Amino acid sequence: MDRLIYTAMTGAKHVFMQQAGTANNLANASTIGFKAQEHRFRAVPVLGEGMPTRAFVVDASVSDVFDEGPLLFTGRNLDVAVQGRGWLAVQLPDGTEAYTRAGSFDVDVNGVLQTKSGYPVLGDGGPLNIPPDNSIEIAPDGTISVVPTFGARNSSSAVGRLKLVNPPETDLVRGADGLFRLRSGQPAAADQNVKVSPGSLEGSNVNVTDAMVNLISLSRQFEMQIKMLQTADTNAQRADQLLSLNA
Repeated sequence: MDRLIYTAMTGAKHVFMQQAGTANNLANASTIGFKAQEHRFRAVPVLGEGMPTRAFVVDASVSDVFDEGPLLFTGRNLDVAVQGRGWLAVQLPDGTEAYTRAGSFDVDVNGVLQTKSGYPVLGDGGPLNIPPDNSIEIAPDGTISVVPTFGARNSSSAVGRLKLVNPPETDLVRGADGLFRLRSGQPAAADQNVKVSPGSLEGSNVNVTDAMVNLISLSRQFEMQIKMLQTADTNAQRADQLLSLNA
């Protein structure tokens, strides 16, 4: 009887975790640059003397879905979307690098180009600084040029270039802040082949319809696992009654 309990109990637990992951995907269906997550399960035998036939369910891996999201045109000069594969590099408070596809930038009071979350955007030589009283233009190769808003407006000058990287996706790990890092902890090398689309943003790659259908399916799976536990309990009670009668 306990063989059924092992499978149903761990199955219900991990289906519940998968529901939470799917709900998180749905909650970020409109988050710029968000990448969905998938939970994958497998059966594992219970190790130990006298338990060769028992098995339980484990969360084998939580994989990130790196499919591209839809391209949203904004016309804003501080918005960029990465074309195809690639990432924008940002600097974390501890000085290390992280990577994102959310290319909606702002300039703070000190002239530092940063993300909406306040992380400085990295260029080839470190954080990018924008001179005051200048408008910004970002080229497809990531070069940032500024044009004075006062005086002679027919001249532009380059102040830096976005650090665009394209490490193997298998080497990336998502942090609690939603940013990605290399598993090694080292900074990724710049990739000159990565291009951006100025005046655009990449939407979330979550398919709302698929996520909703998956959530309903997971809810039914959870109910099935709970019913199996109840059935196992009922069978155990009847077995006890039969043993008591035989005694």
